[in-house]
Parts: sequence; C-alpha cells; structure tokens
Amino acid sequence: MSQLSSIEHIVVLMLENRSFDHMLGWLYTASGNVSPSGSRFEGLTGNETNPDANGNHVKVFPITQTTPNAYSMPGFDPGEGYMAANRQLFGSLKAPADGQPASMNGFVADYAATLGWGSGASGMSGAPGMSAGMSGAPGMSGARGMSVVPGTTALHIMGCFTPEALPVLSGLAKGFAVCDHWYGSVPTETLPNRAFACTGSSQGHMDDNTRTYTSPSIFGALSKHGIDWSLYGYDAEPLGRHVFTDITRASSSHFGLFTAFTAAAAAGTLAPFVFLEPSWGARGNSQHPNYDVALGEQLIHDVYYALRNGPAWNHTLLIITYDEHGGCYDHAPPPWGATPPDNTVGEFGFDFTRFGPRVPTVLVSPLIEAGSVFRAPSSGPPLDHTSILKTVESRWGLGPLTARDRAAPDVSGALRLKRPRSDDPLHGVTVPSAPQPSAAAAPSHLQEVLADLISRQYPAGGA
Repeated sequence: MSQLSSIEHIVVLMLENRSFDHMLGWLYTASGNVSPSGSRFEGLTGNETNPDANGNHVKVFPITQTTPNAYSMPGFDPGEGYMAANRQLFGSLKAPADGQPASMNGFVADYAATLGWGSGASGMSGAPGMSAGMSGAPGMSGARGMSVVPGTTALHIMGCFTPEALPVLSGLAKGFAVCDHWYGSVPTETLPNRAFACTGSSQGHMDDNTRTYTSPSIFGALSKHGIDWSLYGYDAEPLGRHVFTDITRASSSHFGLFTAFTAAAAAGTLAPFVFLEPSWGARGNSQHPNYDVALGEQLIHDVYYALRNGPAWNHTLLIITYDEHGGCYDHAPPPWGATPPDNTVGEFGFDFTRFGPRVPTVLVSPLIEAGSVFRAPSSGPPLDHTSILKTVESRWGLGPLTARDRAAPDVSGALRLKRPRSDDPLHGVTVPSAPQPSAAAAPSHLQEVLADLISRQYPAGGA
C-alpha cells in the first residue's frame, strides 16, 4: 500500500540534542497514550521518576508556556557523550553486558554532576563523568561555553514540553505521523550520529573530537546515480559539506543557505534529496540545550510552509528529527541488537550493537494519514537515523552504504494514502516566542567545528 514511488522529494530537517519524551512525551497522555487512529503511543503517563542523590524519586513534570524560562529548559547543556549517556541509561559510566535493559534512572544524577561542573563547584571541573566537554574527559562531552540559567537545578532534567508549549512540532506530529520508536544510531553526541544519518557509519568514532568522515555518503551515492541533491545551511555554509569529505569539493550548486531552499521550494526546483541544517549559534534555531526552543519551532514552521506552499507538496516527504537525545530525559530503554556497520572496533570499546536513546521524529506528507503512530515491524530492527538512508535508497534504487542501513527499515509504510490530503493541521497555530537576550554569546561548539574545518581547507583564508 506504500506510495513511496509517488514521492519526488525527500527533505530532512535534523535539529539538535533533544529526547523523545522531552519534546513529545505528553502528546497523547490525555487520551491514555492512544492516538485518534487507535494506535498505541509510547508516551508519558506522568508517573515516571528518577532518583536524586538522596534516593528521593523525582517525578517527570510538564513544561508549559508559563513555566519560568520554559524555552530555555532544562537550563544548561546536559551530558551527551558516551559515558554520560551510559550513566543516564544504566546509572554507571560503563555499560553492562550485552542485552541488559537500561534502567533509565541516571538522568538526575548525571545532570547534577554536569551542573556541578557548570557552576564551578569545587572538585567538579575535569572529573571523570562530569559530562563537560571543556573538561577534556573522554566521552564526557556536554556544555561548551554555556551559562547556567538562574534557578536551574538537577530536577529540571525531568521536565518535558506539553503539546501546547510546542504547537508546531506537536501539531505536525498529530496531524501526520509521529515515530515513537525512532532511536539515535549511537548513544553519544552529535557528529557520530550525523555521520550515521548521512553515511551509515561513524567509522568507529564515538565523540565529536573527530570532525571529518571519509566513508561514502548518501550525497555521493546519489551523484553516482545521476540524482540531484542539496545541502543547506541556515545562515552559514553547511557543516556537512566539510564533515563528509566525499562532497567537500562537490559543485557549489549543491549547497546554499535557507533562503535558497525557500526559493527552490517556491519555484518547484528542489532536488530529489534535501538535507537542512539549522543555525548553530547560541542565538540560533538548532534547539540545542539551552538555546531557545521557540526559535526552532519557527524554523519547523517555516520549513513546513515552504514545502506546503510549493508546487511539489503533493509529492514531498518531510522528515523532522534530532541527531541525539542530548542528555534530556526519556523513559524508554534503547534496544540492543543493532547491526554494526562494519568490522571497525569502536572507541571506548563500543561494538555498535546498541542504539542510542529515542529522539523526536515526525513524518510529514499529504500521503500520510492524520494521527498516525509509525513504527518499524516488530520482527526486525527499529527505526533509527539510517532509516533515512534506507528510505532514499528504496525510493531511487540505490544500494546500501553499510551493513547498518542494509538492515534498517524505511518509512515507506507511513505513506498509505492514494490521494493527497488538502487539510492543514497547522492552520491557526501561533508559533511560540520567548524573550531574546541582547548580550553577545560565545561561539557554539558546532560553530567552532565549522570554523576549524573551513580553516583547514583554506589555511590562508582564501577561497
């Protein structure tokens, strides 16, 4: 019943560092975690807890529009490196033996340690497991040059946005399809997960210390088959152009800024495959903690309407996802049984048989039934970032890049409608806003990565 063959444009918007529960966990709580279509939804009940340092149970709570500093929650950058993720999931810096389910009880403890480092508490800076990217501890990446929002405590990591607080993301999740079992490809930070999304492998790397990947990318594979693609940065040259070395020297026609994307969408000249990056800065719209989530809502809104108002809307699939959970709370244990992309031995001894925590993922197309909760068949692996690759490969007859995307399910099963819908689930929705600080902010981690990669390519500052 899939209508994947009717799709002429697959557009991916990958945002930053938020978990599924943190952004969409309350989506269907009011209806007993059952969608209007009758599908079960793996959301919050409101009874989920994590222990604090004294063993007290800290309950999950809703972030509403009136919550103080709502769109800066959780108030600081949680730990996102491999060992920080282990502690969040298993309560220990070291993961247990193969197959043991994660308890998901270490989020408050790990965030307390991160806040201790962030506030300069005695003995915290540089200590193993402090989840601080500036400390230099391997696998501990997290905050880099970020300030702590006044009043932030370790308990704030249990906050999760209500649908009313995120009307754009939630409106699209309800109006089209939400993927409640979509996992990060690896339990660590940004660049390895983005590498899996674009190449099906992180080449054994498990942190952001490695900034370039030489493995073949989906962009290069499309070029070899004569299929066009585009990679857009929001307000700067796209990071991916320099991270994935097989496209660094590709024609400049493949790259542009967000304004070029909106113009192509309006003109009906979008490439078959489009990958969108947000603005990486602290005043940008990436939604990286503790940057303004409301600005990301505006970006999602703008991407949706650029596509919806364009002539190719009826033949477009938009995938909105996040590269990793960023240390934000989620209650669902990531599964084991992932297929390693190759025989590469991973950093920290990781063997690539375990997925990362769930990340918010929404599928948007007029060929998707409203209120859908889409999962992969239970007989195989779950959806993860390599499902993007598998969907592109399935649509245009490409071979797999690695063993991981060969095994991955695609999202074609969500495209079930023979006739495109004409309704607009975001009709009448008001995009949220938050007060914007006027002071200049330090460059973000990914801005520094981009600047470093460009300087390597053009060491004398030339073009």
